[in-house]
Amino acid sequence: MSEPLPDVRSYRLSPEVVAPLRERLSDVALQTIDAITAEVPAYTEAFTGLLGSKIERAVKAALGTFLNLVSRAYGPDPQSPLAPALEAAYALGRGEARSGRSLDALLGAYRVGARVAWRELAAISVGAGQPAPIIAHFAELVFAYIDELSAASVAGHADELASTGRARLRHLEQLARALLAGEAEQSLIAAAERADWPPPQSLTAVLVPEHAARTVVDLLDSRTLQLSEAGPGVQDFSLLLVPDAHGTSRAAVTGLLRGQSAVVGPARPWTQVRASFDRAVRTMQIPGLSPAGRIVDTEDHLAVLVLTADPQALADLRAKVLAPLAGGPDLAATKLVETLRSWLMHQGRREDVAAELFIHPQTVRYRMTRLRELYGDRLRDPEWLSALTIALAAPSAPTAPSP
Repeated sequence: MSEPLPDVRSYRLSPEVVAPLRERLSDVALQTIDAITAEVPAYTEAFTGLLGSKIERAVKAALGTFLNLVSRAYGPDPQSPLAPALEAAYALGRGEARSGRSLDALLGAYRVGARVAWRELAAISVGAGQPAPIIAHFAELVFAYIDELSAASVAGHADELASTGRARLRHLEQLARALLAGEAEQSLIAAAERADWPPPQSLTAVLVPEHAARTVVDLLDSRTLQLSEAGPGVQDFSLLLVPDAHGTSRAAVTGLLRGQSAVVGPARPWTQVRASFDRAVRTMQIPGLSPAGRIVDTEDHLAVLVLTADPQALADLRAKVLAPLAGGPDLAATKLVETLRSWLMHQGRREDVAAELFIHPQTVRYRMTRLRELYGDRLRDPEWLSALTIALAAPSAPTAPSP
C-alpha cells in the first residue's frame, strides 16, 4: 500500500535547488503543453489560437506558483501562494465544464502534465547535480501539488455542472409554464432559447400520476417537459409535454405508456400545446373516462368530447327533446328513453334493438308505437332526429324529465 502524498504546504526546498528550475520554467511549460496536446484529444483544438496562449500562461503560472511555494523560508506563512493557485484550479474546472469538456479529459490533462513536468524538472535537477534524496523528495512535492490542483478543478467542474443543471431545469420549467399560459410565440421562442431547448414540430400533453412521472419521463424523448403541479383539476397528476408524438409516432408513445395510468391529449404545434393540455384535463373530468389503471387517448373519444363541450347546452337540449315524455310514470319513461336511444343508434332495426336491450321484438314494436304517439311526425323530422341522437348519445343520458 503506497504512502499518502505529503502536505505540500509544509515542505520547503533550498534556493539552490529551486534556482535552476526557475530558469528553465518556460521550457518545462512548453513541453507540458505539447504532451497534453498530443495525448489528450479533447485539448488538441483548445491549445490553438488565442486560447492556446492563455493556457500557456496558466501552465507557467501554476509551475511558478509551485516553485514559489516550495522555496519559501521555513516556518508559518499566512500568505501562502497555494490559495490563489487552488482558486485558479477551481475556476479552470468550472470553465472546462462550461466548454463542454469532460472530467475525464481534465483529469487526463493533469496526469499527463504531472508526468511531463516531473520528468523535465527532474532532468534539470539531475543536470544541476542534485543528490538522489533531494530529487525523490522533490518528486513527492510535485505530485502532492498536482493532486491539490486537480482536486480543486474536480470540485469546480462538479459545481459548474450542478449549477448549470439547476439553472436549466428552472428555465425548462419556466418554458413549460409559459406554454401553458399561452404566451405569444416570440416570448416562447425566447424562453426555449434560454432553456437551450430545441423546439419540436409538435407537443402532446400527457397526464400521469405524480408517483409515476419520473419513471415515465425516462422512457420518453429527452426533450420532454415536465410540471409536477399542472394546475386546478389535475391534482396528484404531473404534466408531461412530449415532443413529436404525432402521426405514426403516437402509437409508439402510447406503447411506452402501457401499464401506466395516463391521459394523452392531441398533438398540437409546440407553441399551441395549451389546447392539448385543456383537452386532456377535460377528458379526465368526463364520467367513465378515468385513467385509473389504463391509458385514455383523447383521440378515441372525440364524439364524447364534442357532446360534452357545453354541458348546459346539452342539458337544455335533453330537456327539450325529452319533454314529450314528461308526466308519465318514471319507470315507463326510462324504458321509452332507452328504447328510443337504441332505435336511433341501430337506425330502426328492431331485431338489433331487441338484442341490445334483451327484450322481445314485439316489446320494441309496442314501445315505438307509444313513442310515435308522443312525438307524432317529429320522429320523421331530420332536425328532430338529429337533436334526439345528439341528446341521447352523450354519456349519462338522463331519463325523461319530471313534469
